[in-house]
Amino acid sequence: MNKIKTYLILFGGVFALSTSAIWVRVAAAPSGVTAFYRLAITAAVLLPFFLFSGNCRREVRALSPSQWLRTMAAGMFLAFHYLLWFESLNYTSIASSTVIVCLQPLFSIVLERVILKSHFRPAALIGCGIALLGSVIIGFGDFQISGLSLLGDVLAFVAAGVISGYYFLGQNIRKEVSALTYSVLAYFTSAAVLLLYTLVRGEPLTGYASPTWLAFAGIALIATVGGQFVFNLLLKQLPASAVTMSILGEPIGTCILAYLFLHESISARQLIGIVTIIGGLSVYFLAPSRKSESAQQIEEEGR
Repeated sequence: MNKIKTYLILFGGVFALSTSAIWVRVAAAPSGVTAFYRLAITAAVLLPFFLFSGNCRREVRALSPSQWLRTMAAGMFLAFHYLLWFESLNYTSIASSTVIVCLQPLFSIVLERVILKSHFRPAALIGCGIALLGSVIIGFGDFQISGLSLLGDVLAFVAAGVISGYYFLGQNIRKEVSALTYSVLAYFTSAAVLLLYTLVRGEPLTGYASPTWLAFAGIALIATVGGQFVFNLLLKQLPASAVTMSILGEPIGTCILAYLFLHESISARQLIGIVTIIGGLSVYFLAPSRKSESAQQIEEEGR
């Protein structure tokens, strides 16, 4: 797959993903129930393709205990991410929640530095600092308005860290198994965790109005299959930090959709925060590529 085609697919996935918060707001259901149907419907849609793929069946039979463990861990990360993020939308605005949850690249930097020993150029670190400043601008304003708004921002921030763990594990697993195998197993794991969560809390899984069922279908088919599954496909060509970096564009699409369909305005403070975050992440994205210690060592030995 050439680079231009890869990035076109990537940003198409970002646009599809930007509908997520809209569907969550439309769904008149608890956060855990919405998250469960998002993953359960997605897994059910992908299951026939998985079952009729001889390659997928061979991969499942050949999975090692370590691969099973990492895949299930990724599914659990995904489940916790959706619980935290959907819950944040109950306390803060779509704009604030979506912008903050898109700070995923900051966590990816930490994971790559600590685990992969990657080195980052000063420009990349400066970009991350700017992006963090943008989130502080949004969070501080919400604190002045309402403590509950700040709680929503904090939940979104934690959700950003959790989903970074999901993509980091996915990057590792995708080197060994196909996107379809990995996605189906991870999504079913997430759905199982979320089903247990809703049952323990006694939340109803049925009895919802038609708009809510439509929202469940939309968030699964458009945002997850059209967005997140596309990211899983691309994790073999791109590092997790590049995938999470692309999600920088999600707040733009989400804010526009929220304005058009939910009539949710964007305050001057939020706009400043959005622009600051986009500016910071853009600096990071345009910074020179970083090399791992092992790559640098190989390069030095070749001199």
